[in-house]
Parts: sequence; C-alpha cells; structure tokens
Amino acid sequence: MGSEMEPLFRAWSYFRRRKFQLCADLCTQMLEKSPYDQDPAPDLAVSQAAWILKARALTEMVYVDEIDVDQEGIAEMTLDENAIAQVPRPGTSLKLPGTNQTGGPTQAVRPITQAGRPITGFLRPSTQSGRPGTMEQAIRTPRTAYTARPITSSSGRFVRLGTASMLTSPDGPFINLSRLNLTKYSQKPKLAKALFEYIFHHENDVKMALDLASLSTEYSQYKDWWWKVQIGKCYYRLGMYREAEKQFKSALKQQEMVDTFLYLAKVSKYS
Repeated sequence: MGSEMEPLFRAWSYFRRRKFQLCADLCTQMLEKSPYDQDPAPDLAVSQAAWILKARALTEMVYVDEIDVDQEGIAEMTLDENAIAQVPRPGTSLKLPGTNQTGGPTQAVRPITQAGRPITGFLRPSTQSGRPGTMEQAIRTPRTAYTARPITSSSGRFVRLGTASMLTSPDGPFINLSRLNLTKYSQKPKLAKALFEYIFHHENDVKMALDLASLSTEYSQYKDWWWKVQIGKCYYRLGMYREAEKQFKSALKQQEMVDTFLYLAKVSKYS
C-alpha cells in the first residue's frame, strides 16, 4: 500500500535535491489552490511556507556567490584592454602652457552641439560621453561595463541576472515589486529574508533590496547582524565602499562570521 507524499514536503524534497524548477512548479500549484494574499486563509501557514519555498527556489536558480565574483581569470589577465592616453590633459604636460607643438597659442576646448554650433562654457576632453541624468537613475542602473569597471567573466554575470529571471516565470513575475509594501514585510523576519534574497539575486533590484534591508534593520532595533551584512552588500554593489565597510564592521561586533570577513576584505581594496 503506497501513500503519496504531501505536496509541501515533496517540494521541500525537490529543493534539498536542487531540483529547483520542480520545486517552484509544485509551490505554484499549491499557491493557486490557496493564494497567500487571501487573508485569512484556512491553511495560511502552508501558503506562507510555499511562498517562501518558491522564492528561495527561484533565487537559487540564479544565485551568484558575492564573495567570488571579482576573481580574475586567465582571459582577464591576458586580454587586458587598459591603455595609456596618447594625448595629455590640458595643464598636465611639461610643455609651456598655452602653446602647441608649433609654438603658437592653443585654443580653448569649446563644446559643440550636434548641429555644429559652439555653446557657452568649457569642457574637458572625453567628458561628452553620456552620463546618468539624475542620481536616482544612477542608483537604479546596475553597475556594468559602461558604468563601473571593464566587464569580465565574473562581473558580467550581474548583467544577465535580470534576463535570467524572465526564463523562470514565463507566465509573469512571481512577485510584483512595484506593489510591495516593504514596511509590512520588514516586520515579518522570515518573509523579509526570503524576499530580500529574491529581490537582490533574482530581480537584481539593488535599490529596492537596500530599502527592505534598511527597514528590517530598523525594525530589529539594529541588533540583527545578518541585515547589516545585506546592507553592506547593497552598498558594495552600488559602489559605496566606505558605507559598506562601516556595515561589515558593525556586523562583526555582534557576530563574527567568515563571510563577513571576506566581504570586508573585498571592500578594503577600494576604500
């Protein structure tokens, strides 16, 4: 006489055996029968567990260890694209200022519009390239080859995180981030941690992940070292290395973990 395993335990078994797609599909079926957003639900605990398990399964599909992403491989060491500028910047040459190679006076570098007309002011060379319009746009834009440092086989994986999330949910996103009430979820530690990892790794929305981590840290009265490490990871991804170093050191005062020391070692290279 055979008995079928309960769906939630079968989904957990799939997760433990790293069959994340089967785990996510089974959790989807359970959530369709009893959606988590129906409150109160008769089996709210099961729906909550299925919601967390699906979020973790989707996260594991695209998970990248933050400690190892900056290691340079053979390709980065042999195919170095760094080059020295052939023309010195104005005012940095050993030649007399205000003169060119022929001895005549130099003309000021004037910016020109697309129509060819000069505009007022002065512009340094190599500064007409596109820049983010606002600070908000710069924060929301992932740090890739065009906004931070040259792209490598390690850092390039960040660029693919957003596209990989589309493959795991062909019928639509699992969580609509634009409608999330971060304050509500920050007061539920178990849900908040699973949600943070989903936003940070699966959706690659560092700004929203930072907001959730900040609210959760405030709710825990700044006593949870795990959230401080997550804030440091967000700051590191955004290029705010001094702030990330402060968060990692504060987390080490509460709990010494090997990963936190490794994160701190990465930040020390830039701060």
